[in-house]
Amino acid sequence: MFSIESTSMSPAVVSFRQVSKSYGFGSAAVTALDSIDIDVQQGEFTAIMGPSGSGKSTFMHVAAGLDDATSGGVFLAGAPLHTLDDTARTILRRRNVGFVFQSFNLVPTLSVVENIALPFQLAGHSITVEEQRWIDHLVHVLGLAARITHRPAELSGGQQQRVAIARALAPRPAIVFADEPTGNLDTRSSSEVLQLMRSAATEYGQTIAMVSHDPIAASYADRVVVLADGRLVADHGRLTAQQISQLLLTAEGAEGASA
Repeated sequence: MFSIESTSMSPAVVSFRQVSKSYGFGSAAVTALDSIDIDVQQGEFTAIMGPSGSGKSTFMHVAAGLDDATSGGVFLAGAPLHTLDDTARTILRRRNVGFVFQSFNLVPTLSVVENIALPFQLAGHSITVEEQRWIDHLVHVLGLAARITHRPAELSGGQQQRVAIARALAPRPAIVFADEPTGNLDTRSSSEVLQLMRSAATEYGQTIAMVSHDPIAASYADRVVVLADGRLVADHGRLTAQQISQLLLTAEGAEGASA
């Protein structure tokens, strides 16, 4: 059985301490995150939800070190992102973060196996025997063994997203950020992809933070976090799609009342 170990000295893979993020200045300033305090624990599958403009995408960008917080402390795999320069953050991200996007973001000229190995190539790292075993295991579990020489254009949307998941998991990152990963998939493919991510968390201890607007997708997560107007307004354990829909309606009502 393969396992993924946290690279952090802290039990939390991501920590926000009074994190705020604003865009613009003066009367034109927009607060995307407002004094957020949260920990994302190792091995946890967390869904980040909220109405459009609630701050959920900004949350992911700041947590992954793709954007700076305006104030507060952001910790990734135990490292203080808010004190690191761009080079140090890039290195930290390459070692500790995987990404899965709605649009798959596969390199069209590379085969399946070459796309999966891309994070190692970008890091200038030669794949070890143990890492190759892990990649082979992912290819088998994700049902890609018969497709390893194919290029993305020869794959269905669901297959392309499986390749993206394999690429994200291959380096065994501290956390995988998934941004609307089922947005371009049909119902069956969406269910398969979400189950794969859930299995990555439960069977391999992989930490996953998924930004989604879909209550059904979020129902696969261990934890549901809801943002509204940049504030954390709900934080629950696993919920049904119906319960999540009600949470979102409540959050939208709160935003409308404060507008």
